[in-house]
Amino acid sequence: MRLNVYALCLALACGALLVSSGCNKGGGSGGAGGAGGKRIGVTLLTREHVFYKDLEAGLKEAADKAGYQLIVNSGDMDLAKQQSQIDNFIVQKVDAIILCPADSKGIAPAIEKANQAGIPVFTADIAAQGGQVVSHIASDNLAGGRLAAEFIAKAIGGQGDVGIIGQQEVQSGLDRELGFKEEMKKYPGIKVAAVLNGGGVRDKALKAAEDMLQGNPNLKGIFGINDDSALGALSAAEGAGKKELVIVGYDAIPEAVKAIQRGSALKADVAQQPHDIGTKTIEAISKHFSGAPVEKNIAVPVKIVDANSK
Repeated sequence: MRLNVYALCLALACGALLVSSGCNKGGGSGGAGGAGGKRIGVTLLTREHVFYKDLEAGLKEAADKAGYQLIVNSGDMDLAKQQSQIDNFIVQKVDAIILCPADSKGIAPAIEKANQAGIPVFTADIAAQGGQVVSHIASDNLAGGRLAAEFIAKAIGGQGDVGIIGQQEVQSGLDRELGFKEEMKKYPGIKVAAVLNGGGVRDKALKAAEDMLQGNPNLKGIFGINDDSALGALSAAEGAGKKELVIVGYDAIPEAVKAIQRGSALKADVAQQPHDIGTKTIEAISKHFSGAPVEKNIAVPVKIVDANSK
């Protein structure tokens, strides 16, 4: 009788162990890692924009190769939603968090919660202003802003007023704006006459550009910190009949590239490599997991795309 009881207990213990190992797979979408693979929580800024679709594809490709499981959420440009998603990752005890903040300052307390839980945090595309982040992987946004300024300066002959449709809520927008302003200091004949916040979305950027053009009728150029900003500015320029205006955007999404190729006022774009940002983020996480040192900032190169680009 004692032997039978012992056998029963052993069987139950083994069954519990199997259930426990099977439940450690987490939820959400993304590449499924191998058995016992690390789980990484991801909260993207959005899943609607082609840039973030490409970034997610890079994350998944690299995660699949490394045997990691991604739990991918969309923050939908909503700070409160991202805070809740990070709380859920902490409850799930993920092995790392990848974050593309909707609000660089506002997300800091959520990062601090992850820090307290001992979960390493990595930011992709958009930096955070607060909390401890192992590594930030993004386009070289300062360089991108400089490229945009250089293109506009040459296109308008080094003379005239220009404006910026910015996005002050996120660090990437601030960096692009800063790079643009710094480069324009090389051209004493050019004045940055207006900087308005387009929020990174087209309808708000359209209104900002309309206000900018009305308040600065002699404006010669506009830099949009992303393509929604630039395309909003393009709609405003076309509505106002400003055919000579020079607009430069940032992202080089297909719609913007088509506008450049048809000879519109949108003359150029700063092209990013979102897929590479995704793969390099997973590479940085792999280094961290292995105990190797990880660079605090990893910059991915950018380039100018215009009507002459192939």
